[in-house]
Amino acid sequence: MVNNKMCVGVEKERLMVRLDPARYEEVMEMEGCKPMDFTGKVMKGYVFVDIDALNTKKRLVFWVSLALEYNKIAKSSKKKK
Repeated sequence: MVNNKMCVGVEKERLMVRLDPARYEEVMEMEGCKPMDFTGKVMKGYVFVDIDALNTKKRLVFWVSLALEYNKIAKSSKKKK
């Protein structure tokens, strides 16, 4: 969580990244990137990145930077009551 908004996370052996939905199709072409279907439904604007695609600092920094950049303009999730 960054600024009370989902940003990045770790799920099993992969990184979850929240990114600009406008860049979704572009990043889906990248190595190790898969749709986030955690609930069985694909969530555009969220992706999973396999651990094998994060094998250098440069690659990890790329994905985290992508998430942090979008975080600046992303809306906070509505809190459940």
